[in-house]
Amino acid sequence: MTSRPPQPESGAPSRTTAAATGDLVVFVLGMRINRLRSPRDWVPVSRAMAPMIRELLADRESGLLGSRTRLGPPRVIELIQYWESPEKLLAYASDARRRHRPAWAAFNRRARESRGAVGIYHENYLVPAGRYEAVYVDMPPYGLAAATGVRPVGDRGDTAAARLGLP
Repeated sequence: MTSRPPQPESGAPSRTTAAATGDLVVFVLGMRINRLRSPRDWVPVSRAMAPMIRELLADRESGLLGSRTRLGPPRVIELIQYWESPEKLLAYASDARRRHRPAWAAFNRRARESRGAVGIYHENYLVPAGRYEAVYVDMPPYGLAAATGVRPVGDRGDTAAARLGLP
């Protein structure tokens, strides 16, 4: 059972924003199942994700602020992650002692043999402090707010332009 976010006494909608401060990285990672009848090629890719996320969330110094998984277009599974810095993201990705590097090597070996049964992609967005904006109305913490916490929207300004520091 899900609970409704608290409403202000006036009955007006609850409006919050993400409590994020400073620069951040939005990292989008996904896989597309190109051949449904080749699960031996795409199941290992999907199974590798959860242990990596658990490893990152267990390490407060990893730089991962939060992560969520979503289903995209048909046959696409996507992760959206928020990171403290590109340096921490890249350090995790290249550390042979962590789960990502061996999983990436295993994927590359399988990908050569699978002839395109599964596709993967990633996108990195470096977002400077003050250049992101988020509003949540009658929502539990979600997205960036789930990763960094929430605060009243008025703390950052009453309009999107004000929250982005635009005239």
